Amino acid sequence: MVRTEISLFLKNAPGELGKLTALLAQAGINIDAITIQDASSYVKELFKARGKSLKRIASAASYNSMSKDSADFALIRLLPSNGSINQAMDLLSENEYLFDIMPVIAVTLHNRPGELADIATLLGREGININYVYGSAAGPDERCLFIFCPDDIEHAARIFKEKGE
Repeated sequence: MVRTEISLFLKNAPGELGKLTALLAQAGINIDAITIQDASSYVKELFKARGKSLKRIASAASYNSMSKDSADFALIRLLPSNGSINQAMDLLSENEYLFDIMPVIAVTLHNRPGELADIATLLGREGININYVYGSAAGPDERCLFIFCPDDIEHAARIFKEKGE
């Protein structure tokens, strides 16, 4: 249910994802879920949010420079298999990757229309914002693994537990 996700910026260049995943594979660490996005969109959203809150920590020129530089990187979010989070963090540190960790909720859902809608609606009714979600199914009769990053992890975990997910 509540698991630890690793977020890191990876150079947006051919072979970099292969190096990262080979490193984890050689250590016997399986990746249960992964999502990758161009870091520039992440940085732009971050700047937009900071701009609305009027809590800028740098000049506009600095923001423009960071936005241009961020296109050279991808934001990777990955969920190592249960029990391997400490090993994965040690391995990333030893290999000089800069990363952060975040508690997330990992649930297996039925692969049917409306399943995600039901959960998103339920969380919304409870006043819980979903910062991001990603998931996938192996086939029409398989269950899906979805990763939720809610703004209130404890409240969301109670809801998922009550729902039996």
